[in-house]
Amino acid sequence: MTVDAPARRRLRVPQPRWIVLVVVLLLFTGILLVNGLVEGEFTQDGAADSTAQTDQVPAAALNGGPIIQTGGSTTSTVSVPDKQIVLTFDDGPSPQYTPEILAVLKKYDVPAVFFMIGSEISKYPGIVRDVRAAGHEIGIHTFTHPDMSTKGQWRRDVEMSETQFALAGATGHDSLIFRPPYSSTVDALDNSNWQVIAEMGGRGYLTVVNDLDSRDWETRSTQADIVDAVLPGNNAGAIVLFHDGGGNRSKTATALETVIPTLKNEGYTFTTIAALTGMETVNPVATADERVFGWGIVGAVQVARTVTNGFAALLLVLGILMIARLLLMLVLARRHARRDKSDAEYRDPVTVIVPAYNEKEIIAETLASLVASTHPIRIIVVDDGSTDGTAEIAEALGHPGVRVLRQPNGGKSAALNNGIAHADTDVIVMMDGDTVFEPDTVRILVQPFAAAEVGAVAGNAKVANRTGMIPIWQHIEYVVGFSIDRRAYDVLHCMATVPGAIGAFRLEALRQVDGLSEDTLAEDTDLTIAIIRAGWRVVYEDRSRAWTEAPATMSQLWRQRYRWSYGTMQAMWKHRRAIVERGPGGRFGRRGLLNLALFQTLMPLLSPLIDVFLLYGLIFLDPVMTLAAWFGVLGIQLISTIIAFRLDGESLRPLWRLPLQQFVYRQLMYLVLIQSMLSALSGLRLGWQKLRRTGGLSALMRS
Repeated sequence: MTVDAPARRRLRVPQPRWIVLVVVLLLFTGILLVNGLVEGEFTQDGAADSTAQTDQVPAAALNGGPIIQTGGSTTSTVSVPDKQIVLTFDDGPSPQYTPEILAVLKKYDVPAVFFMIGSEISKYPGIVRDVRAAGHEIGIHTFTHPDMSTKGQWRRDVEMSETQFALAGATGHDSLIFRPPYSSTVDALDNSNWQVIAEMGGRGYLTVVNDLDSRDWETRSTQADIVDAVLPGNNAGAIVLFHDGGGNRSKTATALETVIPTLKNEGYTFTTIAALTGMETVNPVATADERVFGWGIVGAVQVARTVTNGFAALLLVLGILMIARLLLMLVLARRHARRDKSDAEYRDPVTVIVPAYNEKEIIAETLASLVASTHPIRIIVVDDGSTDGTAEIAEALGHPGVRVLRQPNGGKSAALNNGIAHADTDVIVMMDGDTVFEPDTVRILVQPFAAAEVGAVAGNAKVANRTGMIPIWQHIEYVVGFSIDRRAYDVLHCMATVPGAIGAFRLEALRQVDGLSEDTLAEDTDLTIAIIRAGWRVVYEDRSRAWTEAPATMSQLWRQRYRWSYGTMQAMWKHRRAIVERGPGGRFGRRGLLNLALFQTLMPLLSPLIDVFLLYGLIFLDPVMTLAAWFGVLGIQLISTIIAFRLDGESLRPLWRLPLQQFVYRQLMYLVLIQSMLSALSGLRLGWQKLRRTGGLSALMRS
């Protein structure tokens, strides 16, 4: 993941590897759609009387039994003989209640018929096989439990065929019997549901309704109510409706413990649909094609459930970690803000190195701000092969104590190393050529060097051009990053980056790590980590402020953050062995590197999937709870941002843009990170990306 050492040239940033992202998002979306389909809530069955016209329902059906055979032109029915009972169970299988019911049926050696939902079959194929192995019959109850009379032809086809495929995949068998969702007794037949029954009859299905409803679906039904509802009168036979899924069925198995012995004691026997109709079986062996399609459906559902549940668990874990980290960071940031300042002072002169590449718009302001410094400084401007006259402008200004060095274009690291080689002070301040310091910036920045263990100091970079949505979003990001994160990193001794815009280094520490490396594009992060691993302490001085011009367009922002993100990944990879080291390097590795990997790489990489999961929650889960969770996260971010602004003495007026940041800026940042990751994996090299500057930072600082 490192780049070669030769001098960098400005390369055109490659187009993002959108195809990879699109494929991943489409695959994840497809998985969620499959899971949403099979996990969708459905209204449980319940008894209903016909309230519509029945003129299209044949008299044979209206006056016949609960087993209906129709081919469109002729209709016949089968009734259950006296003293016989068919036990039927709808809306399963259920991993909780179906096994309980199977145990009761086995105990009393009673057969039953299970009308199953295809989505549940796909989720629990093992239970379906248990039902089939126990000798019970299985019927079709559609795939998602819709009211079939309100659905079009295509939807009805899908509901039936997908359920058959799921059953074939789970057991290797088909089914010839069908029960419409929300069906009841023969008395409830009307024109709308008869249309569905007639259509299914034309496909070769027997439709099975019921004679008696246990009403175990009613929450107020007691066990005694269920028993009373299913005991026939006058020795009549009946098809009895129970449920093994679709809701709380805890009373069903218990009620069966009473119903079955009671009926047996009254001389009843228990039978099946096949026995009543004279069929050999209602579950013939499926064809090879049906089994293959069925395995595909069941496998897809299993994968979808595993991925969705796993991702939901991952989000929960990451959410807890994020909140815990945020609370810890806030506590540490406040501790840093309240720390006692040392009475020791650092008064020795320091060298300020200004690497510059085509900075004609801002170099004059940069140097003017430096010569106004309240601390004694020597200024070295390193012109890195500028073609716009930057060096000439710097020399023409005639500022005392300013030295201009020229070199062929070799990149920022080379420019800084050239400046370091010409420095003759114990402390060196590095800044960007497009940055402006306040008069006290350098004086405050170098005070921590009064402590011998300090090897580097990070200053507080501020966005000067706070006009326009994009710069203001960056302003919010900068304030939070510096006011909370860097304060906490200081306390934890794991400062990952001394920013290139404002940082100070002890010359001895720089020499110990051989200056800035060209191994990465994030030379500031690389250098900071190297100094920490060498045993030095890196601290943050929030009162030392530098003002910089943030990118004002999406394309400029993309180029800048692409370089930063890619370079940070390179630095993380380069210093990965710090995780297993002892001493300061190991402390940084296990705190700083793991923090970068988890919260600045992994979680942002998951952001597109999290957004898709949010839409999934709005569509397939409880939308109120989903929105509540989203607003809860946004509220936590808002609170932490307010605290950051208060700690840094910033106005809260820009924060109304924070919610909008979630819909544009955040997406741009994770797209940048994704492209950076793909580029890092492919070993792509990038040059020193130069952003177009407009100048006028001094005026912006005063505004």
